Amino acid sequence: MSATHEVLNQAPPLTGFTTADDPALLEALRRDGAGGAEAEVRELGARAGSAEVQDWARMAEAHPPVAHTHDRYGHRVDEVEFHPAWHQLMAVAVESGQHAAPWAEGGPGAHLARAAKFYVWAQAEPGHGCPVSMTYAAVPALRAAPALAAAYEPLLAARSYDFGLRPPLGKRGLIAGMSMTEKQGGSDVRANTTTAVPAADGSYVITGHKWFTSAPMSDVFLVLAQAAEGLTCFLMPRVLPDGTRNAMRIQRLKDKLGNRSNASAEIEYEGAVAWPVGEPGRGVRTIVEMVNMTRLDCVIGSAAGMRAGLRQALHHTAHRRAFGAELIDQPLMRNVLADLAVESEAATVLAMRLAAALDRSEAGDAGEAALRRLALAAGKYWVCKRGSAHAAEALECLGGNGYVEESGMPRLYREAPLLSIWEGSGNVAALDVLRALGREPAALTAYFAEVEAAAGADARLDAAAARLRRLLGELTDPGRAQLVARRVAEQLTLVLQGSLLVRHSTPAVADAFCASRLDADWGNAFGTLPAGADLGAILERARAKDAR
Repeated sequence: MSATHEVLNQAPPLTGFTTADDPALLEALRRDGAGGAEAEVRELGARAGSAEVQDWARMAEAHPPVAHTHDRYGHRVDEVEFHPAWHQLMAVAVESGQHAAPWAEGGPGAHLARAAKFYVWAQAEPGHGCPVSMTYAAVPALRAAPALAAAYEPLLAARSYDFGLRPPLGKRGLIAGMSMTEKQGGSDVRANTTTAVPAADGSYVITGHKWFTSAPMSDVFLVLAQAAEGLTCFLMPRVLPDGTRNAMRIQRLKDKLGNRSNASAEIEYEGAVAWPVGEPGRGVRTIVEMVNMTRLDCVIGSAAGMRAGLRQALHHTAHRRAFGAELIDQPLMRNVLADLAVESEAATVLAMRLAAALDRSEAGDAGEAALRRLALAAGKYWVCKRGSAHAAEALECLGGNGYVEESGMPRLYREAPLLSIWEGSGNVAALDVLRALGREPAALTAYFAEVEAAAGADARLDAAAARLRRLLGELTDPGRAQLVARRVAEQLTLVLQGSLLVRHSTPAVADAFCASRLDADWGNAFGTLPAGADLGAILERARAKDAR
């Protein structure tokens, strides 16, 4: 068919950019002791924005994994087949140390550097971040079994992606997963009915099911099962030391809302072999170390998704004309974009601060450990919940162009709710905030010490911190405390974000955040920043071409 006319006013393809082009990110690296990783983060960010990697992401999403329960002869194989693009994404993630490498390599700022890499690379394709995150998170939990940790930790931390079903201790590197939730309990893992029976050689025989096991092709898993002493954590390999396949039966892969690149499965254990990790009957306490690490990655992943959505919105509106002018120059659209930029930076600065707190707590700083305990639970609640609203508004900036799969925005939109659900949805995270407040008084002391580092710099922040203190003072009745748990988690996060932005961001971003999020000069949707907000300065920072 011949062309009828020339089509104009379409944004050019967004490619050849760098996801490290982010002042808030690079400033955090330099500020909190990981500046030495900046060159590596920049290199990874440039790769994430390349046409090659964008094509990997597209192919991994367009060709979802396929489960093969049996081979052609009827033998159980329980394998998951992936498109080669998935393995390319995984290889870069592992080789750049986004998995468990910081635990072995250590050094000042190791976890912050790793968080920055995870942030810039997740913007390319979020699905493969799940097994990468679980591998990172497995190490502190596995250390509850020193003999197992000595054997497996070096391989979990190795920068070699060695996919395939072989005995784990004979591979060059390992990927870890976890299996906790069951049909009847979900987040209430104490309701689990999977059983663990001891064997003569010190291992256990596991029988039961798991309703949601993400990344079932991993080499090893941390699994919860009921032993005689109660719920216990176990390490379960996909392949046993003698080369036979462990009795982990893939029933089906989930047809889920979010990414399609990663496999999530229902699993049956038909007498699978596993080894205990931690004290028998204290499985929740053991595996909570893993949960806390993956919660950190939920916050980082949500921040990454916001940044990716903001980038798409800025690009489209800078190249799209409507009603006689570029969209990005029209006042109402500028308000929307600036509001999205403020939300994105607030998420990023908090995510990186939590990663820095992990570095310091690993170095023995009790105050940073206490801060992380409370701020991570609150941040997981609020930042991840804001991710969905942010994705929806960013998509809307593209209009109908954002509603089609080729734009990448539907993938971003589908993925956003996962991070709010994974490792405890809204109520679970909010109740964990109450638990931290009740059990660890030092956490609140450390929190306000951090907030008060900005005392006197902004009257709206000071007033919000005072309101928060009053709210916390009203939590004497457990029933009332639960009723306001979400409000408490929200306000804890907003006040902390405000403090971080006042101290570390530009005046325009900090002023807009404090006026809108803390002083209530804001509507109920993005694009309602107050008239006095310096939209131009906010957008200039968000659109930086070479992050400073």
